[in-house]
Amino acid sequence: MELLTDMAAKRAELTPDAIAFVDHETGRSFSFFEINERATRLGNLLLERGLKKGDRVAVLCLNHPDFFVLLFAAQKTGVLLVPLNWRQPAGELAPVLTASGADLIFADAQNWETAEELATGSAIEVLPIGATEAVSSALDDLLSKVSAAAIGCGQIKSAAPWYLLFTSGTTGLPKAVIQTAGMAYANMINYGQATGLSVNEAGINFLPLFHTAGINLPTLPIFLNGGKSRILRKFDAETVLDLIGTGQVTTFFGVPAIYQALSLSARIDRTDFSNVRSLGCGGAPVPKYLLVEFQKRGVTICNGMGMTETGPTVFLMDRQSAADKIGSVGKPQILTDVRLVDGEGEILEGPGEGEVQFRGPNITPGYMDNPGATSAAFSVDGWLKSGDVARRDDDGYYYIVDRIKDMYISGGENVYPAEVEKVLVTHPAILEAVVIGVPDRKWGEVGAAFLLVRPGETVDTGSLADWCRNHLAPYKIPKSFTVTDDLPRTAAGKVRKNILKDNFLAKRTPEDA
Repeated sequence: MELLTDMAAKRAELTPDAIAFVDHETGRSFSFFEINERATRLGNLLLERGLKKGDRVAVLCLNHPDFFVLLFAAQKTGVLLVPLNWRQPAGELAPVLTASGADLIFADAQNWETAEELATGSAIEVLPIGATEAVSSALDDLLSKVSAAAIGCGQIKSAAPWYLLFTSGTTGLPKAVIQTAGMAYANMINYGQATGLSVNEAGINFLPLFHTAGINLPTLPIFLNGGKSRILRKFDAETVLDLIGTGQVTTFFGVPAIYQALSLSARIDRTDFSNVRSLGCGGAPVPKYLLVEFQKRGVTICNGMGMTETGPTVFLMDRQSAADKIGSVGKPQILTDVRLVDGEGEILEGPGEGEVQFRGPNITPGYMDNPGATSAAFSVDGWLKSGDVARRDDDGYYYIVDRIKDMYISGGENVYPAEVEKVLVTHPAILEAVVIGVPDRKWGEVGAAFLLVRPGETVDTGSLADWCRNHLAPYKIPKSFTVTDDLPRTAAGKVRKNILKDNFLAKRTPEDA
């Protein structure tokens, strides 16, 4: 469809008095009518300041209902929203801001100083965003002076750029992935039909809003269905377990690190999950032991897979098969076509292993102002190349094997780090394992393992190679094991292996190689 409805306006028309968002910190609630009126006023504020369709506006904030107000204001006006990563210092954000071309920054109190530092010496204006009291917000005074007259005709172009999400940048410089309204509606259908979203849905928003999961899993689908989302500034395990245990959550999505944090809480075994119909997980592979731990509590986590470039939902496991297909990300959802392509470029039919590629209305049109990266991301016949190796079984279920770029060759044999990591986390003392390929004089490349140890446990790294021999072929056993207190991660919870590798190589002497 070329034209789609204005999301906030349509929801306000359908269910004006229903609650769309609750700000958990202040208790302030916003109806769909209030969200639309607020977004309209904010859109008119942007227009009054001279912004026009295609101009860029940045936002640097923790999770607030007003982030979504700004998102809908951008949709109404055609201004492109650019969420910035509040975990990064001004020095790292500056080149991203420059690349985005933003003319204005919205910031909350926690990030105000950083925003002002970014704007120093430029014509960029900084404006407030985010609820600061139960009955008012820093933005209210500005909006009270602006017209609430409707903007445009209530329709938007499906394929028009709406907001830009800069990729996590596990390697190289981040790229601005174009997000459109058409992608959002397709994601709503993909996620909604897999989880059974309804007008009575209640979710929690805590994943960072500079990442696709924070916006789309599942907050925007819940909004479009007329449900309610409670917004936390950021993740807190005890708060999340309290909301789940008191029956205030019907659908839930987290990255593996979130489920890991919940499992380590002393409250986990006292928390009643019975009101949560759907628990999804993505962003990184979920360790088998974690899935099993929750299954023993009667809680089924449905593993999934998608990308910023896919809106993001492509795969999401069905509850009925989750226990029998542990490790699977399920089947492609209804609006996305998937194919596997082998190393020779041949399309595989039936069971097999190859790069997983995507096609459908949930796929990005490309990277903003970067035609080279856009061209490289798609096959000659228009399929998005994921860069992931996947396996499809006899029943049509998919398993993500590893990133193509993470594979290394040791003594002429291909090694997928994810396979080794899955074995290492079965060790009773290991909580998480990350393996990278590093240069080696004898074998070309070997594995280097980095380990997080379970609370209260210790691990003898000198004995791990012997332990691995019972579970792995010799060429797959890492040459080194390092216990660490933390791992560098992206907003999606993915470990930044390039940083681990750089640090590892910097510490090596020539004799170690």
